[in-house]
Amino acid sequence: MGTPTSGGDRKRHRRRLRIGLPIAAAAVAATVAGALLTSSAQAAETPPKPKVTAPSAQELQKRLEIALAGDDVAGQTSKKSLTSGRRATVDPKIIGGTTTTITKAPWMAQLWYGDDRGTTNTSDDIGFFCGGTVVSPTKIVTAAHCVKGYDWFNHGTIITGTSQLATDTDLHGGTRSSVRRQWNHWSYNASTIDNDIAVLTLDEPVSAKPLPMIPAGNTGSYTAGTAATVFGWGRTTSANDEISDDLKTATLPVQSDATCAGYYGADFVKSHMVCAGNPATGSDTGTTSACNGDSGGPLVVGGRLVGVVSWGVTDCVKSGAYSVFSKVTTYFGAVYPRVDDTNLSLDHNADLFARNSSTQTAYEFDSKGTSLAPRSSWGTWSGYNLILQADLDRDGFQDLILRRSSDGDVFWEHFVPASGTWATQLIGDNWKSRLSIVAPGDVTGDFLPDLVSVDSAGNLWINPGRGNGGIGASVKAATGWNNYNVVRGHGDFNGDGRADLIARNKTSGAVYLFRGRGVSGTSAFAPGLKVATWSNTTYNAFATVGDVNGDGKADLLARTPAGTLYLYRGNGSTGSVIFSAGISLGTSFKQYDLFG
Repeated sequence: MGTPTSGGDRKRHRRRLRIGLPIAAAAVAATVAGALLTSSAQAAETPPKPKVTAPSAQELQKRLEIALAGDDVAGQTSKKSLTSGRRATVDPKIIGGTTTTITKAPWMAQLWYGDDRGTTNTSDDIGFFCGGTVVSPTKIVTAAHCVKGYDWFNHGTIITGTSQLATDTDLHGGTRSSVRRQWNHWSYNASTIDNDIAVLTLDEPVSAKPLPMIPAGNTGSYTAGTAATVFGWGRTTSANDEISDDLKTATLPVQSDATCAGYYGADFVKSHMVCAGNPATGSDTGTTSACNGDSGGPLVVGGRLVGVVSWGVTDCVKSGAYSVFSKVTTYFGAVYPRVDDTNLSLDHNADLFARNSSTQTAYEFDSKGTSLAPRSSWGTWSGYNLILQADLDRDGFQDLILRRSSDGDVFWEHFVPASGTWATQLIGDNWKSRLSIVAPGDVTGDFLPDLVSVDSAGNLWINPGRGNGGIGASVKAATGWNNYNVVRGHGDFNGDGRADLIARNKTSGAVYLFRGRGVSGTSAFAPGLKVATWSNTTYNAFATVGDVNGDGKADLLARTPAGTLYLYRGNGSTGSVIFSAGISLGTSFKQYDLFG
């Protein structure tokens, strides 16, 4: 490790360039608001508080100081170069860019990693920095080489809400957060820096305005010549290792796949990567952001995240070089389920909520992947005929959607991190005639969770979410849905990152997948695709709670009349076989009348 030198009046260590780069492959680098209606929620007991274990402010400060003093390289491996020979040691920087403010890029995040390795000897410390993008109040998208192999829960500190880099003594008005869990793409290759994308989940929501991701299938943003914007705190010159204290930005033209492959050869994977910028000149003069900012930082087109800074060339100014980014549209189907993976136990696996029909006691069944942990009681929940899990305010804490039996009123029961208490808000007045109500996630494509319901006339309605727990006016999406006696949905069943619905015909028992298109109105769902035939004598209850086994694909739970509960794991298929073989989760589920 390099020895940090004093920053003088800046009162911080002046960090060298080692900013989140895999040396082997040349990687480049809300608090709930609004009035709460305390209505007569009929639960006899207050729901338990989420079991959150967060580090102290002192611990986060310690991690930050280690990271500030460090000069390590995220994702370092033993491989020296790749096939083209052009990606030997790569440094991140914005050269030729301009200073910007956090108001222009409120979603920017600083990712600081500081691990003292449990010793008093600073020579074995690990400290580095990466950039990231806030895509929802608790989710940060970054590069996999910044995450893979590191323990961000125990050693990470995230800072949002400021355009200035943190120092030992000053966050410059930023908010400091800890990481609850981490995910990187399962096919990330540290040697080739392929599939270089990851998600960090924060312990509590931040107030930073999220930047939405570009959805799957949207290729227009990658058209050659499109103006894209990159942001970062990296080096501003190839002449020295000093990084920028202030957030920088630059506008770059997107290059064609042929141009990128022409320079990088087989190292550039056109379906997974995009490159941008004019060819570097060989020096700082005439080069604008040839390496495009810190690893993990964003490339933005039209107000959406289209790329994640991944890799480039040594010193970022080598003649003819371009910056390379992970292509977000390719990974949307893999990443989005991680953005919408809130669950009761705060891990990667969706859990089951069920109520006993005789005692009206509700229980939490935490998923262990392909089995369920012993149930834990939530107390008596009488007077409801619907209970669903959701996260309508995207705060990372599981909410409940409840319908009161007496009048059909629908309530949003949610945890408020700021006060550590639960609150109840009326969101639907007299929905007694709704045959089905589901909380599938984002149906309309605006990254805000929606509600979908079927009325007694068979009309399918979408109530667009507002992102704060509230919902907008009903929008008709289809008719004839009174032909189905089961309508469920939570997440993406076919791997495109869009929320889908599952429905069963009440006469034939045919089960259909209605694929979400990410729009509102009558085009919201594609025509039904038959995926199974399960009559009421086969299964008489269903639940869709999300990704039960943690593989990024939505799953289905089905109960037999005798009480055996099966897990049907989603496999992400675009065809009709969307579930793997059923796995029994137990035989005692006949006693429950509500699942959610």
